[in-house]
Amino acid sequence: MRAIVVGAGIVGVTTAYELASQGHEVTVFERRAAVAAEGSFANAGVLAPGYVTPWAAPGMSAKVLRQMLGRHAAVRFDGLSALAQLPWMLRWRLACRPRVYAANRGAMVRLARFSQERLLELTRRLALDYEQQPGYLVLLRGARELHAAERTTRLLAELGVAHELVDAERCRRLEPGLNARAPLAGAIHLAQDGVGNCRQFAHLIKAEAQRLGASFRFDSDVLAIEPGRPAALRTADGQHHRADAVVVCAGVHANRLLAPLGLALPLAPVYGYSITAPLAQRDDQPCTGPRAALMDERFKVAISRLGQRVRVAGSAEIGGSAERLNPAPLATLYKVLEDWFPGAAVVHEAQQWKGARPMLPDGPPVLGASGQPGLWLNLGHGSSGWMLACGSARVLAEAVSGRPAPIDLGSLQLARLR
Repeated sequence: MRAIVVGAGIVGVTTAYELASQGHEVTVFERRAAVAAEGSFANAGVLAPGYVTPWAAPGMSAKVLRQMLGRHAAVRFDGLSALAQLPWMLRWRLACRPRVYAANRGAMVRLARFSQERLLELTRRLALDYEQQPGYLVLLRGARELHAAERTTRLLAELGVAHELVDAERCRRLEPGLNARAPLAGAIHLAQDGVGNCRQFAHLIKAEAQRLGASFRFDSDVLAIEPGRPAALRTADGQHHRADAVVVCAGVHANRLLAPLGLALPLAPVYGYSITAPLAQRDDQPCTGPRAALMDERFKVAISRLGQRVRVAGSAEIGGSAERLNPAPLATLYKVLEDWFPGAAVVHEAQQWKGARPMLPDGPPVLGASGQPGLWLNLGHGSSGWMLACGSARVLAEAVSGRPAPIDLGSLQLARLR
C-alpha cells in the first residue's frame, strides 16, 4: 500500500516508521527543512506516563483564574489575541466535568503506557541512544504542594503507577545537585519514568524509517488534500501525489488542510517555552546539574538533563504567535533553574525557544479514520506528544493496515468531538 504522511514532527516521523515497518511504501511531506523542527524541537523531554493527563480537569478553570495575573502564572493569555480561542476555552471548561475528565484521563493513560512499551521496545531493538536517563522527581516546595500530593499519589496508585512519596533528605540523595537552601517539603519519585531527547529520537527513527524504504520530502508544503481511493494531495510546487492512505500529522497546521473537507477540529495552539543551556564545568567540583528529570509542582516547570545540557520548560500561553517571545514565562524558567540548581548552567549561552502544542479542548488526541475515504488522523497530542508518539503511531499503522487496535481506543476517536 502507498501511504503519505503529512508532517514530520515526533508524531509524523514515528508514524512513518511504523507504516514502513509493516511493509507500506511511505512518503513524508514536511514544510520545514528537517524533522522535529517545530513543537518537537526543544520540549521538556519528560517521559512519565502516569503524569499524562487532560489539561481539562475538575477545578482547573478556577485554578487558572486564581493565578492568571500572578507574576509566575503557569497559564497565560496573550492579550486580545487570546479572544480568538474563546470557543475552544468554552469547550475546555465543559470537558472539566468529573465524568468527562475520568474517561479522557483513562484513555490517555492507556495510550501513554502502550507508548512507553513501544518506545522501550524500539530503543532496545534498534539500539537507540537519545540522551535518555531514568528517574523523575516531582518537587514539592511546601505544605500546600505536599497536601495536594496526597490526592495525586492516590490517583497514581489507582492507575497502578509505581511511585514513592519521599522526604527532602531522600530527594537530595536522589538529586545531589539540588540547592540545599531551597525550601523542600518532599517529592513524588517515579523511578520507572525519566527523560529523553525528543528531537534526537526523531532523527534516529527517521533514519530507521529510511532504511525500511520511507522517503522524506522537506521544504514541501502541502496545500490541499483530496480524499478518495486513491486519495491525493497537492503541494506548493504544483505537483499532485496519490496514495492509498494519507495520514495527517500536521499538528496545529492540520485545520488548514481539514477545514475545506468539513473536518475542522477544535484544535488550538497552546504555546510552551524552554531554555536550554550547557552545564557549567568546574575544576574544583563535579557538575551540579540534575541527574535526570524533575518537575517543580508549584510552577509547573520541568528541569531535564540532556547530555551535558540542562533544559527548563514550562508555561501554557493562549493566544499570541510562535515568533513573539514573552519575557514573563522565560523569567519564570530562569527563576526555577536558579532556585533549584544555582550556578549549574551557563545561562548567558542559553537557547530560548517557544513552540506550539496542538491541543484539543478535552485532552486526548484523535487517532484513526477521518470518515473520508483514504484519509487518516493522528493529531492533537498537546503537551504529551513525545510521551504518546510511539503508541499513537503504532495504533494508526495497525488501523491503516486493517488490523485490530492494540489498545481500547475509547475516547481517542474522532466521534467524541462531534
